[in-house]
Amino acid sequence: MHASTVRSLLVRGMLAGLIAGLLAFAVAYVVGEPPVDGAIAVEEAQAAQEAHAAPEAHAGHGGTAAAEAPEEEEEAVSRHVQSTFGLATGVLVYGVALGGIAALAFSFALGRIGRFSPRATAALTAAAAFTTVYLVPFLKYPATPPAVGNPDTIGKRTTLFFLMILLSVLLGLAAVIAGRRLAPRLGNWNATLIAAAGFVVVTGVAFVLLPANDDAVKAGFPAALLWEFRLASLAVQAVLWAVFGVVFGVLAQKVLAGRTSAADAPAPVGAPIPG
Repeated sequence: MHASTVRSLLVRGMLAGLIAGLLAFAVAYVVGEPPVDGAIAVEEAQAAQEAHAAPEAHAGHGGTAAAEAPEEEEEAVSRHVQSTFGLATGVLVYGVALGGIAALAFSFALGRIGRFSPRATAALTAAAAFTTVYLVPFLKYPATPPAVGNPDTIGKRTTLFFLMILLSVLLGLAAVIAGRRLAPRLGNWNATLIAAAGFVVVTGVAFVLLPANDDAVKAGFPAALLWEFRLASLAVQAVLWAVFGVVFGVLAQKVLAGRTSAADAPAPVGAPIPG
């Protein structure tokens, strides 16, 4: 593929990521923010109970009068800003960045994974990205609301999550390569089924071997609120990649159709014929 075509696809991938990010932000604000507010309310209630219990325990041991609870630190960024401008900025930057990366992956995959149209290839690329980058890591290390887990292990949990993403992407690439090599002997359908089954089996082994996040959620946190937050997180990612796949497929189809038409157009009468 020509460099100018890849560049055009990259720009349109980032544009598609921006559009997908706008819709994902709407879903995150409407569906995702209520459970976040609920998690913050639970955290504040638990902190208030602990602050109230500490002076009583101190007085019960013969101490002096209960000391005043420490004043809460003022937030550098208000909750309103976090849930609006902050959320929008994060989701849009995320969408644009992943849109550009997915466009490059599309440029590599087009014509190499089968005789699919640009729209179908864009849809397959988006589905593969959603599965390997988010869904598989989510199944092993599901999302949790902010300030719910043990803050002392956040570094370990973050490392495990990104390790799962890397492993999932590598296993996905290995499955694609295996499917391509098996296709001439077994046919596309059988090769795809075998490659997908191998991906599921090896991923399952990785789930068993990798450590679990036992302290990702504090004891006593409402299970219904946690489930609501995780479903909202899954919905945001599903909308992001679904919209990207549709929008980028349309844009890529136009770019590639235009380049093909220009290449196939007859030279004007009297124009020099390249020799």
